[in-house]
Amino acid sequence: MLIIPAIDLKDGKCVRLRQGRMDDSTVFSDNPVDMAAKWVEAGCRRLHLVDLNGAFAGTPVNGEIVSAIAKAYPNLPIQIGGGIRSADTIEAYLQAGVDYVIIGTKAVKEPDFVTEMCKQFPGHIIVGLDAQDGYVATDGWAEVSQVKAVDLAKRFRNDGVSSIVYTDISRDGMMQGVNVEATVELAREGGIPVIASGGVTNMDDIRALAAVADQGILGAITGRAIYEGTLDVAEAQTYCDQSGN
Repeated sequence: MLIIPAIDLKDGKCVRLRQGRMDDSTVFSDNPVDMAAKWVEAGCRRLHLVDLNGAFAGTPVNGEIVSAIAKAYPNLPIQIGGGIRSADTIEAYLQAGVDYVIIGTKAVKEPDFVTEMCKQFPGHIIVGLDAQDGYVATDGWAEVSQVKAVDLAKRFRNDGVSSIVYTDISRDGMMQGVNVEATVELAREGGIPVIASGGVTNMDDIRALAAVADQGILGAITGRAIYEGTLDVAEAQTYCDQSGN
């Protein structure tokens, strides 16, 4: 199981939001490339980048920073989400050195887009499902749909989606623990490897996820916890390696 540090980009800075609210952000660094270096030195084997401005704008806003991080660490798998709603955007990110692009809002509103992108860019597509009480939210979490996350995961089962990033919005940035039950259900029902996100706070969460990793949990994204020091990236990754996950 991978421990995946999150670098959320807003106005060129590394921030963390609470429950996706742009007006409730904490700035952790003015230099996201330096922040990436910190997590690489801690032994992470993948990075999770989010263009927060892009998620609301519907098009990349912090693309230059994403490219700079990818250029600095060409051998490190990087996944990027936020404002990815066209084939041109996906192609640009992949050419910049990003390995995986996360389709969120567009996956809910136009699921056929995911199918087509998996054909065009095989092995590079991740679907981001952000859920409130099991229902998928879109547009930077501003809207909650009538679509269940589990049902949407099933829709993409045979499309060649690399993995699903599943975020429980109620837990995101709140340091309240990860929703293990919902994460495992999504992996089991959807049949696609799941990366847990939202609420990963300390080693208890890592141990709980690692215990069920064999049911389809590929990794855990962690943000506020590693910035505020309640979780150590190196310790967490070592634990996962030693536990066989």
